[in-house]
Amino acid sequence: MGNLNVRKLSKKKDKANYIHQLTKDVEALELMIERELIEKTPIRIGAEQEFCLVDNEFLPKNNALKVLNDIDDEHFTTEIGSYNLEINLDPIELKEDCFSRMHLQLNALLSKAKKAAEKDDSKIVLTGILPTLSSKHIGIDNMTPIERYRVLNEAIKKSRKQDFHIHIKGVDELNLLHDSVMLEGCNTSFQSHLQINPDDFVKSYNWAQAIAGPVLSACTNSPLLFGKELWSETRIAVFTQSVDTRANSFLLHENQSRVSFGDHWQTGSISDIFKDNITRFRSLVTSEFNKDSVQMLDNGEIPELQALNLHNGTVYRWNRVCYGVGKGKPHLRIENRYIASGPTPKDEITNLMFWVGIMVGRPKEYDTIHESMDFKDVKHNFFIAARYGMMAQFRWNGKTISSQNLILDYFLPMAYRGLHSLKISTNDIEDFLGVIENRVKTQNGSEWIINSYRNLLKSKKANEALQVLTANLYLKQEHDYPVSTWKVLNENASTTFNIKKKVHHVMSTDIFSVDEKDSLELVLNIMKWKKIHHMPVIDKYKDLIGLLSWTDIKNHLDEIEESNKCVQDFMIENIITIHKEDAIEDAKTAMANHNISCLPVVEGKKLIGILTSNDL
Repeated sequence: MGNLNVRKLSKKKDKANYIHQLTKDVEALELMIERELIEKTPIRIGAEQEFCLVDNEFLPKNNALKVLNDIDDEHFTTEIGSYNLEINLDPIELKEDCFSRMHLQLNALLSKAKKAAEKDDSKIVLTGILPTLSSKHIGIDNMTPIERYRVLNEAIKKSRKQDFHIHIKGVDELNLLHDSVMLEGCNTSFQSHLQINPDDFVKSYNWAQAIAGPVLSACTNSPLLFGKELWSETRIAVFTQSVDTRANSFLLHENQSRVSFGDHWQTGSISDIFKDNITRFRSLVTSEFNKDSVQMLDNGEIPELQALNLHNGTVYRWNRVCYGVGKGKPHLRIENRYIASGPTPKDEITNLMFWVGIMVGRPKEYDTIHESMDFKDVKHNFFIAARYGMMAQFRWNGKTISSQNLILDYFLPMAYRGLHSLKISTNDIEDFLGVIENRVKTQNGSEWIINSYRNLLKSKKANEALQVLTANLYLKQEHDYPVSTWKVLNENASTTFNIKKKVHHVMSTDIFSVDEKDSLELVLNIMKWKKIHHMPVIDKYKDLIGLLSWTDIKNHLDEIEESNKCVQDFMIENIITIHKEDAIEDAKTAMANHNISCLPVVEGKKLIGILTSNDL
């Protein structure tokens, strides 16, 4: 989709032309398979590296197009968020020292990105979800100003006819309504590609599905969103809900989201996977298609299958089937989309090798895994891994087994055998797969982030803790030592970077509020019980309308008891407030000038926090 000028699919003529091209592409694919035109050897691997751009305070920075222009390298491209970019690594033949060579290219391209980012006072961070993201970063004004993203957003919104309801429950809970697909911009991935022999494709695809849960459990790196501790790999839940074209009232009519693990084993041909996607999911966008794919084949040309690839680009399977043409030769590959970006380039190449090793090391007994394993167990394993990471318990071969035991006793030896069978460099195998073994025995990215964040919260409010966490993540990432070797941050950890203290760094968000009609006696007791000196008063619209201060009412306690007085009788209506982005010094000045010890923090009229002299 990124290579095409797309537009919304709305006119009858456009729809008819697009469907014609789509069906011709499927027919051409089947003819290429029948005529054995699809490349079988050599096997190649590839990857896409998504990353975040941040400012010097480690907050998202909307300068992707400027940095992309300064980089001036065709390996780089845009993402939907204007604080994200993507690197497309060169496909490389699966042999010898291919993984260490890919590692070198990745680091070289990241260095080029870092130099360009530095020119605009920014840095790059590799992480599945940037910890410092907040709700203000997912508005439509943060979308990269390129036509195809706007068109996709409008098409999905038109299909839904309602806002996106995002609900994710982990240790904490996130529940919000959102009006665009920009929540997808929270996610950054390291997408891995493995070329597959067409004669073995369906068996390989089913195997990729079967191993997804165990592989994901070792690679989770996205446990936080908006400061909330959710899933070990929260990207799985966020992405599923952020581009869901199903309106709630129609969920029973469409069984799958466009972001899907699938609901059955594949038992037909490769083209049946594409046909299934076309059958389930209507086309959202179209483009200009000048050539008939079947006629191109008859003329001895290899078609790009542009219509099919355009449709495939709007169906986001966690294991996605891809068709491509390289140096005039068509090929098929599986794209692994479920592994997060980061924590380091070495961790990412390790994840790629681990997955590829298991894929090529598949034992003969699993050629027919669709006959011996229930697909619901496989799907369950995937979502259990996303929720719990290395703490997951899997169903495998009819038994329940821990993630650690399944990886160490079963999948790691399988990966070693598979890679050795292809004569991959022994040094590379020992180096990268050793990282997986150490990670399973110590910690993965999600575990480091959660344990560090919990420690930081013992001495800091959430926003400051998230910035300190991200700053230290960046510093450790720069050394490219695997996350299994990182020390968890302690509660007194800080950063050498200059993070300007603002109201949101120290304000309290766990606040009680009351209605103006509430009984004053009850409210006074709540203030005593909870040791609260200031009680905000809000109306039915959740707007701040007053403030009740213990100082103002302590001399009236006798007349309040056993009376029918309410909050309205004593609350202050002329309130001095402050915004969360204001500097701490401004808050101190406001308190001193007005001789007050409390400032409600508001956005518009909405109360979002309280700042007291104790917080300062």
